[in-house]
Amino acid sequence: MSRSISLRGSTRTITEFFEYSINSILYQRGVYPHDDFTSAKKYGLTLLKTSDEELRAYIRVILLQVHKWLIGRKCNKLVLCIVDKDEGEVVERWAFDVHHYGKDGNTNDEQAHEPIDPSETQNQIRALIRQITASVTFLPDLANEGNFTFNVLAYTDADAKVPLEWSDSESKTIKEAETVQFKTFSTDDHKVTAQVSYKH
Repeated sequence: MSRSISLRGSTRTITEFFEYSINSILYQRGVYPHDDFTSAKKYGLTLLKTSDEELRAYIRVILLQVHKWLIGRKCNKLVLCIVDKDEGEVVERWAFDVHHYGKDGNTNDEQAHEPIDPSETQNQIRALIRQITASVTFLPDLANEGNFTFNVLAYTDADAKVPLEWSDSESKTIKEAETVQFKTFSTDDHKVTAQVSYKH
């Protein structure tokens, strides 16, 4: 029973992190007007969330499904692609890998993993969010480059139930991209790593 509670808590932590990360990236990269965002306190930081109802609803639908896949240990990566509306070209690719401890009966993995204090997880998430926010210092300036939109890709196991609105997609990689690896965070059930690839 405690394992189930732990998994649900861990999954909720990751889903919340995705929500704030997606909002932060869309704000920082100017995909939507800054006026469409309002500040919110989370992880001891002042972060931004969209106030656009349509966008909020879209993100909510994505995260509800991702949450279900994570509970079932079926999702191992979430990718946010920033796409040039005119060219249809991916200019940035934010990838979040999710490692499930003890998946597939791999008890060695589980034994090697020490329990994580929730406050330590929060510290790790705070450090990662700060890196995402600071990434504007090295990423190309998109503000004067054109109009952009975004896509979210979820990498799931072959036997995962996939709703109709989630269609198969190519991986949307960027040729000859620069890639920057960010910090990681861990819970008792998961480890999340993050990176951004971009055209230089």
